[in-house]
Formats: sequence, C-alpha cells, structure tokens
Amino acid sequence: MPRNEYTIRAARAWIDGRFQPAQVDVADGAIAGIGSSRTRRRRVVTVPDDAVLLPGLVDSHVHVNEPGRTEWEGFRSATLAAAAGGVTTLVDMPLNSLPPTTTVEALEIKRATAAASAHIDVGFWGGAVPDSLGALAGLHDAGVFGFKCFLSPSGVEEFPHLDRAQLHAAMAEVAALGSRLIVHAEDPALFGAEDGLGRDYDSFLRSRPPESEASAIDAVIDAARRTGGHAHILHLSDGGALPAIAAAKAAGVRLTVETCPHYLTLTAEEIPDGGSEFKCCPPIRGEVNRDLLWEGLLAGTIDAIVSDHSPSTEQLKRNGDGHFGLAWGGISGLQVGLSAVWTEARRRGVPLERLIPLFTTGPAAVAGVEGVGVIAEGAPAHLTVFGPDDPHTVDARALLHRNPVSAYDGRRLVGRIRRTWLRGRSVFDLTEGGAGAAPQYRRPPAGLLLTAPTAASRRARERTSA
Repeated sequence: MPRNEYTIRAARAWIDGRFQPAQVDVADGAIAGIGSSRTRRRRVVTVPDDAVLLPGLVDSHVHVNEPGRTEWEGFRSATLAAAAGGVTTLVDMPLNSLPPTTTVEALEIKRATAAASAHIDVGFWGGAVPDSLGALAGLHDAGVFGFKCFLSPSGVEEFPHLDRAQLHAAMAEVAALGSRLIVHAEDPALFGAEDGLGRDYDSFLRSRPPESEASAIDAVIDAARRTGGHAHILHLSDGGALPAIAAAKAAGVRLTVETCPHYLTLTAEEIPDGGSEFKCCPPIRGEVNRDLLWEGLLAGTIDAIVSDHSPSTEQLKRNGDGHFGLAWGGISGLQVGLSAVWTEARRRGVPLERLIPLFTTGPAAVAGVEGVGVIAEGAPAHLTVFGPDDPHTVDARALLHRNPVSAYDGRRLVGRIRRTWLRGRSVFDLTEGGAGAAPQYRRPPAGLLLTAPTAASRRARERTSA
C-alpha cells in the first residue's frame, strides 16, 4: 500500500476548468486518480457541501526578502502565510534580499536559505540590472524562471534600474536564452513634479501618474516586438494601459500581464491621509480606474492575479509618521488575496469560476512553472479547500507574515481558506476543532525548491522518455 493514501470527496471540485462532483485519490504526494471507486481501503476526507476543492494556488510575485532583510520577512513566515491563503507554489523576487539574485552565487545562497525553512514549493526569479547584462546565461542555466528589471528606481540601491537602451539589450539577451523578462513598468521621466512627501495621499498619487506607467508599458511592448522576446508586465495598476496591451497581444507580441488584489479591491478615494500601509508603486488609483482593471480581467487581457507581497518592518512602513514619500512602499497581502478579490467579485456579480484560473494556471503559465495549479492525475497533490461564504474580518496582527501591517487590516471579507495540502500532507487546517478553533500547524511539510526547465533539460528529458 502506498504511504499517505486517502481520497478527498467533494461536491464541487475545480477540474478541467469547471466545478464538478469528484473524488480525488491521493497517494505518495500525488493525485493518483480522479473518480475512482476504489475507496474501501482508503481514508476518506469529505469536503463540506458549502465549500469547494481547488488546486493549490500559484503566486508568481512574492518578495520573501531573506537572507539579508529577514526582519522584513523570511521563508518560514512567508510560506506559512501563503499556505493559509491557499498558495502552495510561489516564485520569489530577486530583491529585496541581500545579496540580490543577480548572480549564480547569490541564487545558491538563497536556495540554501529557503531549503532550511520553506513550507511550500518555491522557485526563483533572477535579476537583470545594468552590471549583469550580457551575463544572464549563468542564472538561466541554474534554473531561474526569468529575469526581473525595473525601469524606474527600485527603492534599494543594490538593484538599479535599466534605461531604454538597456531594456532592449536585456530583452534581446533573454529572448536568445528562451526565457522571459518581467518588468516593473514606470517611466521616471513622467513622474509628477510633486515629490510625494507629506501625509496627503492625493499628492503621492500625483507624483506617480498613470502616464508614467503607460509610457513604460509602451517601451516594453516595443522591445518585445523588436526582439521577439517574451515580456511580462508586473503589477498593472493603470487600467488605461489595457487597450495598448490588448492590441499588442492581438498583433502577436509575446506579452503577458498581471494585476494584484489591492488594485482590484482598494481605491484611492478610501485611503486616508497618513495611511502609509496603502503605499505601493505603482500606486492604488481611483475607483474608475479599478473598474477598468475589472473590465480587462473579464475580457481576458489580464493573465494572472498575484500578491506582489512586499513587506517591511512596521517601523519602515510607518516611517515619517505617515509621510508617503518616506514610508516603505509595498502591500502585505499574501494570505488574503483570493478572499479579497472574491469579496469584490461577488459585489460585482462575477462568478468564482472566472477567478480560479487567474490564481492558478494563469500565474503558473506566466512564470513557466509546469504541472501545478491543476487537479489532474499525476499532478502533485497541492490542494486547498475554500469556503466562499465564510465571513471574516482581517486582523493584521493575526496574519502569519512577519510584521503586523496590512492594507487589509479591519477589512470585512467573504470567503476563506479552510485547509491546504502540500503533496498530500496538511500544511494548514482551519477546520480542526470546529468553528472558532485556532488553525493547526502540525509539523508542516518542507517545500521543494523548483528549477525552471531549460531547453537543454527539456531535450534531455525527451531523450530519456524516448
């Protein structure tokens, strides 16, 4: 008998792009079958009828920050928060760790750090900075999923941004490697005259206008068109840029785009002066802009919803007593992304079915992570149970990431992750002990360190299978 063998029965399971009744057989960490009747000798886990069984979510945009800035976040705290949010696979950004992941040596340091404490599966992005251009092949061969660059200052001096000529050079190099370039797209030449200092959110918003985002996105589209490379627009906040993105896609440019829960659920109108927990770059814009993002999401122009979890210490986030120009910019939302977006989707009459691909196969495809985000025979048994009608109020001090600051603090949400399995082993369980019980974390399993398949590794695999 295989070890850890059981069956999960659910009246609604997300399989083949729709909710359907299913029983999912789990053995040795993988999905051994779907719809099998061989359950007499198996332990049976029944998903309540008021919940749904989902594949583990995928988040391709997370700043774990360890090593070097572990007081901001670390692999243990980040991955436990992820599991509580239904996420079983994340891809870590090359900053704000020290050293940044711009060399193979830095990647090996980060992998060793993650191996000691990550409780879900973790992959890594590499960094494209001016000094690393022309030498990206080493990181690519070492298995990063692609390369991140900034077109405006990143906020940390060890990860400088690229100018337009360097953007084209990076795109050409990445295209030759068969990888992808993921871009923080803001044009500093179009930043507002105001420096964003002060407690006035409108002043901060004017300092990073939508025109700066649109200009940078146009530059990325042009570079991808000229080189034939795969470009990805990170954390889209400007809904006005969506027509240009849609047109580029229709013209065959290899382009994908993501947005984040905070852009889909929060608005500038509700951010109080001094509310530095809402500061991020590009910024949260107004309600009309949020409507445009939802239109782009429903039209299929947006490929993924990811957290851009970018935490810092509480001191840095409150720096300057709520002065937006001095506070660290980043939203801590890894644990609540699906709940937040689903709450807004319900208000808009958008069914859950429209969201699930954006949290699973969408981010997996953006990063090129294979075999995750699905409930399918042979796939890893990464699974999560979501109660779509479960109400809860976010308490930043009860969230599992390291520092108790979140733009969602006090927000009333509907929909909550009840349980998460990683390769068939429970990593989060809100259901044990009945309603109101504390979540259980009993010896969470270790995650795997994921390596992006290169063309050479694919050829080797094909030769082996042949």
